Amino acid sequence: MIKLSNISFMRGTKTLLEPSSVDFYPGHKYAVIGPNGCGKSSLFALLQNKLTLETGEYHFPKGWRMVAVAQHTPNTEETILAHTISGDDVLSSLRAALAAAEAAEDGERIAELHGQLEHAGWYDVEARAATILAGLGFANDDLQKPVNAFSGGWKMRINLAKALLCQSDVLLLDEPTNHLDLDAVIWLEKWLQRYAGTLLLISHDKSFIDEIAQHIISFESQSLMTYTGNYSSYQKQRAERLRLQQLQFEKQQTQVAHLQSFIDRFKAKASKAKQAQSRVKQLEKMQEIAPVQIHNPFSFEFYEPNKLPNPLVAMEAITVGYDETVILSSVKLNLVPGSRIGLLGRNGAGKSTLIKLLAQVHAPMSGDYQTSQGLDIGYFAQHQVETLDLDATPLLHLQRLDRVPTEQQHRDYLGGFGFQGDEATSLVGPMSGGEKARLVLALIVYQKPNLLLLDEPTNHLDLDMRDALNFALQGFTGAMVLVSHDRTLLASVCEDFYLVDSGAVEPFRGDLSDYTKWVLDTVKQEKAQEKADSKAQAQGTEKTEPAIDRKLQKRLEAEFRQRTSGLRKDITRYEKVMETAQAKLADIESQLADPAVYEEAQKNLLNSLLAEQAKYSSQLDDAEMAWCDAQEQLEQEQTKFSEELKAG
Repeated sequence: MIKLSNISFMRGTKTLLEPSSVDFYPGHKYAVIGPNGCGKSSLFALLQNKLTLETGEYHFPKGWRMVAVAQHTPNTEETILAHTISGDDVLSSLRAALAAAEAAEDGERIAELHGQLEHAGWYDVEARAATILAGLGFANDDLQKPVNAFSGGWKMRINLAKALLCQSDVLLLDEPTNHLDLDAVIWLEKWLQRYAGTLLLISHDKSFIDEIAQHIISFESQSLMTYTGNYSSYQKQRAERLRLQQLQFEKQQTQVAHLQSFIDRFKAKASKAKQAQSRVKQLEKMQEIAPVQIHNPFSFEFYEPNKLPNPLVAMEAITVGYDETVILSSVKLNLVPGSRIGLLGRNGAGKSTLIKLLAQVHAPMSGDYQTSQGLDIGYFAQHQVETLDLDATPLLHLQRLDRVPTEQQHRDYLGGFGFQGDEATSLVGPMSGGEKARLVLALIVYQKPNLLLLDEPTNHLDLDMRDALNFALQGFTGAMVLVSHDRTLLASVCEDFYLVDSGAVEPFRGDLSDYTKWVLDTVKQEKAQEKADSKAQAQGTEKTEPAIDRKLQKRLEAEFRQRTSGLRKDITRYEKVMETAQAKLADIESQLADPAVYEEAQKNLLNSLLAEQAKYSSQLDDAEMAWCDAQEQLEQEQTKFSEELKAG
């Protein structure tokens, strides 16, 4: 296992971590959490021997292989597929050795190296690399394009693909979802669930952590705290620990006051001097317990808009695209005060195009597009961070918007977004991506929009800021359209979902669980189609277009999702009941295995345990039967759906 014993480290003159210890066990998955700047990335640098310890020891098992995502992509004309494969140093060194052996005509060495290459996965590496790249959003046609043809965000996906392809015992992932859309996040989530090595993950995405992590390593007051379970479990455990800590602190303060009172009363009396001095020493030795500070450093709310016209935006038969290329057609969408819409769909399907249309960055090619007088748009997108004046301060940015309030009023406002004290007058240029994103949000909120357009607003935001944004959006009274890979945010603030797919924008009948299933089912269908096409080509036949009409298929899929939505929810509910019952039964059986429970003095406990066992066994049986019935009905519906598709 990886063992960190009493380690501490600094960044410059700032202490990030006081002496702390933590062990990482083989095959376990850990999420490392904490506010921005607390030392999470420094911990990863330490694990990679890029950071010097102030104190303590770091043990890494001999022979283990650690892989991390590169932060920079080289300037290369190498194809994406070839560049991804080149990231596996083991395969690269074996190939180089094979080339040398072939040049030397060393048959024995050549045979040995072919065996090693097979064991290292060389003969299926292209297929594995293509699968990973497809999961991260690259089309088949992209794989032979040069790396330099892609933007920075896509290059980070390539770096991620390189890390996932490598065989590793330890995988370090620092905010892997920042440059991904929701579909790619869902795919990565499933991939990491199957990863057999030790995973260390830094993420601010609660849902992502919940689905993957088995342990939480939390930076708290310059110390590392370890929790067992996922993020939801961590929240419950930490809340209970803080509650107990607060009680302990209050108890200690009562003791301190009592001791101090004795000292004050008797320190001047000779007869009591010895006892008073004893109390002084006792007070000095008493360990201070810090009062609990359950406080989010960010606190803000959306102002009531100056106007709330109804409707804000009305679209009918809209076509939108770039130059002569149509991206979306026949779009119908009305936005009224209180609309809370989440856009779902694959990367490149047109979600950002629709947001830009609403933001009036693009004009429609055709159709009826109407906006009400008094429409006031608040538009957040990643490129807007780049429009900040790097030589100005957060305070100056706000003063340029409104010179009426006093400097202190502006400072008070900025404090809610984390710009307190000197931070309000620090230059924007050196700020982190998260700090710049917070400033853009602060400027948007200040202008009282009645239509809020948010395109991936949580990138680079830590958990506290995401929580603050989530709470603020709950009270927003205007209309909102959100694109995000943060499912916690989507589920919390959106009331309706629209699917952007195949050039259309349509209401999505289901929740985010239904969308996850839709994504995975679509990937399976595409893989099956690719296999069929490959088989047809291998047989020398021409590739034919799918016989199914695309519009008909979409309609049938929508109907299928709608009529099976209740069944899938029932299945999920039954699974939760079974999981709870199984956990309860395991606990009861553990207690019943103790011989002491069968003693006469424990008769009441034994009867209680047996009654509980019967109760949860009955619950488990009932849930299993209901689950089987629901699964059978779902399979029947799936068969019916397949027949409808074939009938066309």
